[in-house]
Amino acid sequence: MAKYVGYKRPKNTKKTLKYLFRYLGLHKWMFLLVALLVFISTGANITGTYLLKPVINHFILPGDKSGLLKAVGAMGVMYLCGALATLSYNQLMIKSSQKVIREIRTDLFTHIQKLPLRYFDAHTHGELMSRFTNDVDTVQEAMNNSFAMIIQSFMMLFGTVFMMMVLSIRLSIIVIGFLLLMFVFIKFNGKRSRKYFQRQQEELGKINGFVEEMAAGLKVEKVFNREKKNFEMFCQMNESLRKESSNALTFAGMMVPTIVSLSYVNYAVSACVGGLFALSGLLDIGSLAAYLIYVRQSAMPLNQFTQQVNFLLSALSGAERIFEMMEEEPEEDEGKVILCNVRRDGGKLQECSTYTGDFAWKISDPQGERLIPLKGDVQFHKVVFGYVPEKNILNQISLYAKPGEKIAFVGSTGAGKTTIINLINRFYEIAAGSITYDGIDIRDIRKDDLRRSLSLVIQETHLFTGTIADNIRYGRLNATDQEIREAARTANADSFIRRLPQGYDTMLYGDGSNLSQGQRQLLAIARAAVSKSPVLILDEATSSVDTRTERLIEKGMDAIMEGRTVFVIAHRLSTVRNAKAIMVLEKGEIIERGSHEELLEQRGRYYQLYTGQFELE
Repeated sequence: MAKYVGYKRPKNTKKTLKYLFRYLGLHKWMFLLVALLVFISTGANITGTYLLKPVINHFILPGDKSGLLKAVGAMGVMYLCGALATLSYNQLMIKSSQKVIREIRTDLFTHIQKLPLRYFDAHTHGELMSRFTNDVDTVQEAMNNSFAMIIQSFMMLFGTVFMMMVLSIRLSIIVIGFLLLMFVFIKFNGKRSRKYFQRQQEELGKINGFVEEMAAGLKVEKVFNREKKNFEMFCQMNESLRKESSNALTFAGMMVPTIVSLSYVNYAVSACVGGLFALSGLLDIGSLAAYLIYVRQSAMPLNQFTQQVNFLLSALSGAERIFEMMEEEPEEDEGKVILCNVRRDGGKLQECSTYTGDFAWKISDPQGERLIPLKGDVQFHKVVFGYVPEKNILNQISLYAKPGEKIAFVGSTGAGKTTIINLINRFYEIAAGSITYDGIDIRDIRKDDLRRSLSLVIQETHLFTGTIADNIRYGRLNATDQEIREAARTANADSFIRRLPQGYDTMLYGDGSNLSQGQRQLLAIARAAVSKSPVLILDEATSSVDTRTERLIEKGMDAIMEGRTVFVIAHRLSTVRNAKAIMVLEKGEIIERGSHEELLEQRGRYYQLYTGQFELE
């Protein structure tokens, strides 16, 4: 029996099946072979039962032993063929379904990587992960079990009813009546059980979320003595889950006993009436024996078919969510300018395939191909942007950062500082104005190449499962071990790394949970250092570390800032004093700009922030 997981039915079954058949179509001959083997397996079962009629009538009753042995041998061969067909289609179904699921997972992961950052802003991580776990697993289980089972149950049910009508139409009226009664009960019971299973899933989701939240906030729970109150809340949720689970399992548990009971009554009535028909000469003994076996078989395929259809519809609901994500518009990239490795030959740039540390923008147009040196000259020209059309975050922002300059942004939360950084990376598209990079509109640069020319260090450092060396190499995959160590020394991370038991080969798990926040931040800086990109972006890189660690991080950042264009966002104004230009943002506009000394002389908002007369909110 398939496990019903309580999903709602798909909103558009036809559309979902269309998408699913695209994947099944890639293995259509395999699935056709599965259907053929199911037909052979079911046919052997149904035909074998019918052959009881001639065996009894022509061999057993007349006492023909040699004929009986031959008939039994022939039936054995037929049943053996059916068993081999069953084994074969089960193995083929598993292999085929795993291939389809692999392709769905691959396409889903590939498509997710192409989605714009705006999509992830509107969906939680748990919601996205459920597509790869719950939804894909449900589709996989349905393909492993339900596809072949539905075909077999359908053929078995109608084949059995057809053969019973061949044997005796009058007796078949009794069986058809009981089958209709079973169908009505299954439909009623399934509707009620689905309702309670859905409630059970909702309550289970609540209790899982509550436990996860309490485990993550255990320190806070203990500090504020919330154990007793949280236990009471857990008990309430647990009781609700118990009630809904009991109701769901009560109705689900009634299914098999009721169907079995009805099938026993059906068998008893059919046997009694069939016996009377045989005594009165309306039915021979062989037909009665075969007919009664068909009666015993008739209830099982109906029960299986109904359960598998419900489970298949649940799986289609999961598939619908998967394909809805695949239908999301990917991130647009109309850029044609690419970043290439170059070497200098007598002052002239020459494109090359090997890494040299020097890059240039390659522009192809009707005038031919041109190489523009990558310097890091970034300029905003009256840029307007809003995350939603109704509200602008940036209003007519204009700024420039020459190669090698350090530009700092300060201002209240929501003023638009991080938004400027996101626009440089083209995580979002501007509504008006333009942003140029070395004189090229960034919309003309291919996104992968644009982002390859930038390094980013943010407050919330993300480390991946792997060694420390692997995490630093994430900044440039072809970096050598020597370059990784040099980057770590530049970031002031080498000393603590060498003190670890395995040094650079130390494995990190759980986003680097075995390291301190400052150590994780130093690794992020080392990652940026190894990339050797001309533009460096620092977004609150030191806001959550202590003063001593901050000084180490600042030393590391100062080392990798040398010769680069740097954009800095910081709440601690001490970290931006040496910036070439400091820009004070308020409500999406630059209200002040200048060096540290110039802004202090103006005695405006920056002066108030620096002297503590006004605090960043």
